[in-house]
Amino acid sequence: MSVTRAVQPVLDPKVGTRTAKFAHPALLLVGIVLVALNMRACLAAVSPMVAEIQRTFGLSAAASGLITTVPVLFQGVGAPLTPRLTRRFGTERVVLGAVLALGAGVLLRVLPSVWTLYVGCMVIGVAIAVLNVSMPGLVKREFPHRAAMMTGVYSTTMLVGATMAAALSVPLEHALGGGWQASLGAWSVLALVAAVAWLPQVLKARQEATVPLRVAPAAVPQKPAVSPWKSPLAWQISAFMGISSLLVYTLVAWMPTVLADHGMPRGEAGLVFAFSNLVQVVGAFLVPLAAGRMTRQRGLALAMAGLNAAGIAWLLLAPVSGAWFSAAVLGLAQGGSLGLGLAFIVLRTDSVLGAARLGGMSQAVGYLVAAAGPVGGGALKQLTGSWDATLIVMLVLAAVAAVAGWGAGRDRTV
Repeated sequence: MSVTRAVQPVLDPKVGTRTAKFAHPALLLVGIVLVALNMRACLAAVSPMVAEIQRTFGLSAAASGLITTVPVLFQGVGAPLTPRLTRRFGTERVVLGAVLALGAGVLLRVLPSVWTLYVGCMVIGVAIAVLNVSMPGLVKREFPHRAAMMTGVYSTTMLVGATMAAALSVPLEHALGGGWQASLGAWSVLALVAAVAWLPQVLKARQEATVPLRVAPAAVPQKPAVSPWKSPLAWQISAFMGISSLLVYTLVAWMPTVLADHGMPRGEAGLVFAFSNLVQVVGAFLVPLAAGRMTRQRGLALAMAGLNAAGIAWLLLAPVSGAWFSAAVLGLAQGGSLGLGLAFIVLRTDSVLGAARLGGMSQAVGYLVAAAGPVGGGALKQLTGSWDATLIVMLVLAAVAAVAGWGAGRDRTV
């Protein structure tokens, strides 16, 4: 009888000098930061422009909601495919391809056709999905003892990109003189910069793939992989991420419009939205750090859901006079929820493959749930004539997120 044992590759030391110039941790960190800057910027940039896009193409409120919904929906479609892509092509090459696709989607979105508008949104959604699923596994592999901290770094950077985009969209429109098309198209340059910065990681991975291996038997047998789709814990993580993302993307699509419809000038509404994104940076950085120091994160999950509910309630009761307060509370809640959801992926798995699988499932389910937010919020407003019904439904969903987060915060692994 033969016993199959896992093998461990040992690198040939002669090639160490060839890869050293590409292996510096600073290059990896710069690459991660620049890639992360792109992961929310192209979505946040469109929010202050929705009214102008609506006028350009004569879109209804529900059809305008699709501008935000389509990328979110295709994040859910693309997420399950990413683990297969990374196994076949390697994480580094897949990340590079996704960043280039993201830039192409940004350019497609500004072509003078409603069809290319939505096709560009589809491409953007798939590209972001690939990056969303790839990054937690990459962080877990490269920073195994600092995974929660690095999760905070790249989730914070994502929100910095969103804040920049929300704040600069209207000024870019005026500065470039090409309307909303020039303003949104300019973000393709950021994707190109990120692609160039990521090239050293692709070259490093290619050189390592050509290194001769000496195969040595591993002493510990490998634990058989279990599908996260059969795990109640994985479903709770997915529900927490999905509902939290639905709240985020609904407000990304409609918060400036809600404020403007209640009498706030469009420029000020954009600043309030940008401020909310800025505050998200605080939550996205601090909450994963706190989560990494805890064995259970139930209290953090309840706190994030409670802050979401408080911010939405204040927006419902005092949409203009309380706008800045609502923006601060919602920013902290949404940034913290994002960071906690990503932290769950690395904290609730015990391997890189497990993180990739849980990331694929949780983000597939999560973004399919989230996709209902922008278009549903717009449809409810169109049906009832006000934003009250949309905000009340969001309050109920914040309570559901609290229940899911209570389960996701248990000290177990998928």
